[in-house]
Amino acid sequence: MHNKRLSLARRLSIAAAFLACSTFMATTAHAQKAGDNVVSAGWFHIETFGTSGPLTTTLLDVPINYPLGLPRSFSAPGSGLSTSNADTLGLTFSHFVTDNIAITAVGGIPPEFKIYGHGYLIPPGPAGALGHQSLGDPSLNPIITRARQWSPAAMVQYHFRAPDVTFRPFVGVGVSYNFFTNIDVNPAFAASVNNNLGAILAAGAGIPGPTSVHADASSSWAPVFNVGGTYNFTEHWGVTGAVTYIPLKSESTMTIKASDGTVLSTSKTTLRPNPLVFFLAATYKF
Repeated sequence: MHNKRLSLARRLSIAAAFLACSTFMATTAHAQKAGDNVVSAGWFHIETFGTSGPLTTTLLDVPINYPLGLPRSFSAPGSGLSTSNADTLGLTFSHFVTDNIAITAVGGIPPEFKIYGHGYLIPPGPAGALGHQSLGDPSLNPIITRARQWSPAAMVQYHFRAPDVTFRPFVGVGVSYNFFTNIDVNPAFAASVNNNLGAILAAGAGIPGPTSVHADASSSWAPVFNVGGTYNFTEHWGVTGAVTYIPLKSESTMTIKASDGTVLSTSKTTLRPNPLVFFLAATYKF
């Protein structure tokens, strides 16, 4: 987390320097005005922060749970999930409805994240001695080797200064729809879960055969807050830099299934990566 703070500080310093230096550039009639369209293509860097709360596990209700002292559900204190950072291609399209106000759509190539586990899943009572699972074991991490995030967004941006200046800072606010696809469970983690928990749960349910592990994440809407600036070199070409904050949250679920598809357990937590998205791109106005 300390390294992440240093990394964030460096990026904020670069962004601040870009905005500060640009305000001293000479002004010419290159900026955007009502009716203009601007497309940009460049680099998205997504910096994530924080971990989830403890995982809560719900078990299949079978008779053997009672002599083992297993409740219908239990929480695992100290457990949690966190996400990696990511880089990808970013694309935006803006239409200026007035000299100062633009409607902007944000897209690009969906980034891929890794998800890391922390702590242990340990059932309470005597069952904990029979089966438990490490989430933080380095040999099993990342427990999700790939999760592709889709976050199309729309914003209203206000561009400061007159429309005929070269450099224009802006602020924006909007909304994004976030969902995940291509979620791949680490095979080593899946094998460990099946050996340490799945086999015991399947035996208790009286369902022979191997178990399997599946992962999922819920979709969600989230607000978007944006600040940046655009410097125009010519009538059509320029460069833009921006920082965007998305208070994103998603319910993450790990499911253990028996060989016949019966759900033996589900473990859930709310993951709040709260990403800062840094964007540096070339722009073209038409």
